[in-house]
Amino acid sequence: MQKGKRADRLSALPDDILVNILDRLNLREAARTSVLSRRWTQICAKLSRLIISAQHFLPEGVLCTDISDNELVRINAAVVQAMESILTRRNPGEHTIRLLSTTFYLGDDVPISIGRAVGCAMAAHLVENAKFSVMRYDMDEDDLVTAGRKFMLFFDACPSAFGGLTTLDLENLRFGESDISNVLITCKRLKHLRLYHCDSGDCSTLPLEHAHLSELSIAHCRLAQVQLNWLPQLTKMVFEGWLQFQDPLFIGHVPLLEIWVQPECPTQSLASVFCQLRFVNLASLPEGYDLTWTMFILEAAPLLKELYMTVWDHACLTETDEEKRKELPYSENKGVEWDSAAAGFQHHSLATLVIIGFESEDCF
Repeated sequence: MQKGKRADRLSALPDDILVNILDRLNLREAARTSVLSRRWTQICAKLSRLIISAQHFLPEGVLCTDISDNELVRINAAVVQAMESILTRRNPGEHTIRLLSTTFYLGDDVPISIGRAVGCAMAAHLVENAKFSVMRYDMDEDDLVTAGRKFMLFFDACPSAFGGLTTLDLENLRFGESDISNVLITCKRLKHLRLYHCDSGDCSTLPLEHAHLSELSIAHCRLAQVQLNWLPQLTKMVFEGWLQFQDPLFIGHVPLLEIWVQPECPTQSLASVFCQLRFVNLASLPEGYDLTWTMFILEAAPLLKELYMTVWDHACLTETDEEKRKELPYSENKGVEWDSAAAGFQHHSLATLVIIGFESEDCF
């Protein structure tokens, strides 16, 4: 090493390690490294995670809620420029894009150029996962309606981009009655959907059908009812900010959805959800809580037909174990007890009860 020069240890690393490092940065920061040398330009063209957010282009010290409409237009234009700059360096089909995530504002301009840039990227490159996050901060009722219409203009102009999305994140939009259903029909690859403060009017109904949707988040949407009509791949759902209606959640064909609640005295809100249950499978219950959960389900689901339970950590006590248990203080050895209400409880619909896991036939 010549005197006065420092060793560039970072550039000495293999390309795959440098790509891994840059993949951890947002796209704007990663793109800046391309000015270092021709090699760094080539490395930027191999990135597998392209995360482009309008928030990265906010003026320093300015909050996202304080930006003007003209500034929104400039920021969205910067998002498009950053995306096109990085994509033009890539050889079509050479390197897979694991994630193409774009976050932008829905302002006075309809950001059709963003959608078209994403659509072109999907056509030229293999994109495994693509995400749109559409932000809007106006909360006035009229603004919600206007923003909903602008989003649908954007949606109608960019069918190829929406057709390749796997994640869609929407905020503060009021749609027409069938708009969300039409979006789901076009977004055939969609796996994750988040709706925050979105609806089709106060006390509206949201029917959902999709072949691949696996995660659904609905928060603070003024919906009278969410209908899970046909979601065969749905495994996770978050529903926050329920309105007090009799049946806020209709459970249709959702064979993979696991419902978790804390066992408690059935309330009107819980009863409206569980009253539709016909088949329940209880598995991996915490030791000592099997009776609590059983009674909770039986009381909350009066139309239940079949109940299956898998009991694992409840092997029958041996004589030695029984002697040890008797030596414990009363508070620790009294075991599971029925309260007076449970002792006289009756269920008039249950036809099948299967309990698996006991090691002896003398348990009942």
